[in-house]
Amino acid sequence: MNSTPHRPADALSLFLAGLQAGMIGIGWMLAWMGLSAMGQRRSFWTAENLMASVFHGDAAIRPGFGFSTLSGIALYLLLYSLLGAGFALSVRNRLTSLGTVLLGLLFSLGWYWLWFRALGQTAMPLVWLLHPENTTVFGHVIFGASIARFPAYLPEPDHPVAVTPGEEPPVPQAPAPEPAAEPVPPDPDLS
Repeated sequence: MNSTPHRPADALSLFLAGLQAGMIGIGWMLAWMGLSAMGQRRSFWTAENLMASVFHGDAAIRPGFGFSTLSGIALYLLLYSLLGAGFALSVRNRLTSLGTVLLGLLFSLGWYWLWFRALGQTAMPLVWLLHPENTTVFGHVIFGASIARFPAYLPEPDHPVAVTPGEEPPVPQAPAPEPAAEPVPPDPDLS
């Protein structure tokens, strides 16, 4: 039984809600990874620079923000927003809120394993070698909890008026007509 109010949503609404949840989730994940990197006396932009190495190679590995950092940010935002949308489309409102959170965590940790472990060795070896594992895993936990909140971003349904048996449904009230304006007599001085 679903503990959240049932919101029948079409695929576009689910896609957009998941996209929004993914965008917010990756924002929190990158903030965590940046603050964690600063705590380890590295640049706030370390994670983004590592991801930029997919496009720019070892030239993207730098101590601060650079032009190549933008491509790393863009890759994170695009990829993880689409992951949030895919999660929302696949889960819909089939689970309880706790079930959705647990599945979101499992989904994001599975993605971490696939992206940073399985594909990372061949497709992006610098990311695979240099990413801080514990920080990145916990960042994916944050992301998974965030994408599980996608139902909060669905549009509110129209609420029909509840009618008890034996009662007539209320008739919608038409707005009261405006009172007729009194005609203004012409001013005799203007003629």
